[in-house]
Amino acid sequence: MWKDFTNYIIENYSQASLIVEVGVGCFPLVAITLQEYLNMDIIMTDIKLYHDQIVVDDITNPNINIYKNASLIYSIRPPEELQPYIKKIAEIVGADLIIKPFSTEFIEQDKDMKLINYKKAIFYKKCNNEMAE
Repeated sequence: MWKDFTNYIIENYSQASLIVEVGVGCFPLVAITLQEYLNMDIIMTDIKLYHDQIVVDDITNPNINIYKNASLIYSIRPPEELQPYIKKIAEIVGADLIIKPFSTEFIEQDKDMKLINYKKAIFYKKCNNEMAE
């Protein structure tokens, strides 16, 4: 499943100016794989410094400079209470948003979040820029 999720991002955001993962925690596999295949820096944020590549940021009070040039912001299994903050920062900077919830979880649907079934990966996406529809 992670391979399919990563491949979707690679296929749709190879020309991205910047990609940011929110809440990377102890699972940097997707971001590191994206860095290798896309040959670009992927900013990994979290409220705690789980490893040396994380940029510490509190998404409930974000540092806008971290996100301002992003084409895509994504988050893997973010807590439901943080999802509105992640959506808001994506809207502010005009970045597309991908949220990959737990398989037993659903995202409160607003009219702009679209369920994507890509091979074995299931996630929600909202387009805020012209790069990928």
